[in-house]
This record gives sequence, C-alpha cells and structure tokens, in this order.
Amino acid sequence: MIWFGPSGNSNSFYEEGYRHSYQMPEWLGKMGLNAYEYQCNKGTNIKKETAEKIGEEARKAGIRLSIHAPYYINLASSEEEKRKNSIQYILNTCRVAKWMGADRVVIHPGSVGKFSREEAMMRALPVLAEAIKSADEAGFSDITLCPEVLGKINNLGSLDEIITMCSLDERLIPCIDFGHIHARTLGSLKDKDDFNTVFDMIENSLGTERARKLHIHFSRIEFTQAGEKMHHTMEDTEYGPDFEILARVLVERKTEPVIICESRDRMAEDAVILKEIYEKVKSEYFV
Repeated sequence: MIWFGPSGNSNSFYEEGYRHSYQMPEWLGKMGLNAYEYQCNKGTNIKKETAEKIGEEARKAGIRLSIHAPYYINLASSEEEKRKNSIQYILNTCRVAKWMGADRVVIHPGSVGKFSREEAMMRALPVLAEAIKSADEAGFSDITLCPEVLGKINNLGSLDEIITMCSLDERLIPCIDFGHIHARTLGSLKDKDDFNTVFDMIENSLGTERARKLHIHFSRIEFTQAGEKMHHTMEDTEYGPDFEILARVLVERKTEPVIICESRDRMAEDAVILKEIYEKVKSEYFV
C-alpha cells in the first residue's frame, strides 16, 4: 500500500467554494488521493470537535491522516524554557492527532543557532527523548513521531542528523523531504544512485522496515547557497528533484511510504500527478 496526498489545502479547494478542512477528505477522495497532512504549523488551536469531524470524514473517504507540528519547535534552543515549550508543542500536536485519528506527527527539529552542529545535536537529542517519554505517559504511544529533514543549511535536520534522532527509539520514522535534501545539498539528487544512497543510509542505520515505510515530503524546490529558497509546482520543470527517478527507486525497493506533496498552492493537484507518475512507472515493472 502506498499513500498520496497534500500538505494543507490547495487554493482550488477554496476557489471551488469550500471553507472547512473537514470537507477536505471527501474532496481528496474524489481526486483519487488517500492521504492528507493537516497543518498545525502555526499552532494547535483546532477545537476537539473540529478535529474529530475531520477524522470522521477521513475514515469515510479512506484518507490516511498525518499532522505537521508547529514550525516554532526548536529542540536545540539555547533557552531551557523554549526547549520545554517545544516538548509541549509536540504533546499538543499528538493530542490533536489522537482526536483526529492521525497516526503520524511531523516535527521540525529547529535551528543550529550559535552552536556547532555537534553541540546543537547534544541539546536536541535529550529534548526529543523527553518528548517521546512524555508522549507515552500521556497515552500517545500509538502516534509515530517523524523528525523532518529541513531545507536550509543552518537548520538542524540534515539527513545524518535525522537518522541519528530516529535512532533514539525504533518507533520514530524519518520524514524525508527530498526537496529539502536536494536544496541543502545544492542539487545533489540527479539520478537513481543519488536517491538509492538516501535509502541505503536509512536502511543501514534504522533497518529495512523503517526505510520501507518512510514519511516522504516532495516538491520541486528552488535553492541558493544557503539551501531552500522556495517550493514550486510540478509544472516548474526548471527545478528539481525529478519525481520519476524517485518513483523508480520506490518501486524497485518495494516501499510503502506515505507521500505528501508540498507544491506551492496546488499541492493536491500535484499529489495526483505524483500518483500518476508512480503508477505509470510501476506498470512498466509489472506488465
């Protein structure tokens, strides 16, 4: 099984007269999609009844739910209060996930700040470990935390760093944003070997099962020497990476990921394109 869906709501959702996120699952189902990543990136202010309504509609439409935790989480902050708040933000997002029936929470690790990368990791790892412990104590052990590879070079969240974070607990699954990897490595994802290297690193460190069931973010992306600049759409073919190459790797490795499209403004439409590319590639292997 493989899941395709958007991160948040496309502009067209609102242009067609829809107003509420609980209307998204049915809308996505009619497009042939089966995943939806609800955005709590600006905070977890959603009401319980609204979250439950989204979950109810998702179950009806066969949509698998995940949630993106607030962007302002910083596991490596120099301020103890901010590190403690980051744990609370993760717990708050897990609570929303529980209401909604979402099984994965995506986490931005934060920034390196004034520290070396090694010092930042030494601060971040105990905070993430405490978040896992607190989530278990609060009854959220069935929700998978997914630390995400980030796109700016000064962000905490290189592929190596995310793998190290996920080594803390076998339940953690990396959120591999291939656009972000492409941006922070200044365009390294060019052929199948490049994508396979990513999977090999994950598999060698975290095992085959987690490599097969990754949480994937994808979009074409523009970058500078500092890394990520802007997400683009599948129509913006001057920007990489190329999803067809990734699709071939996914098929050959028999993976079962959740694939969330983060294209600018048209994430649902582009999720359909990603699904079509994947199905075309798969049909070539299994005639």
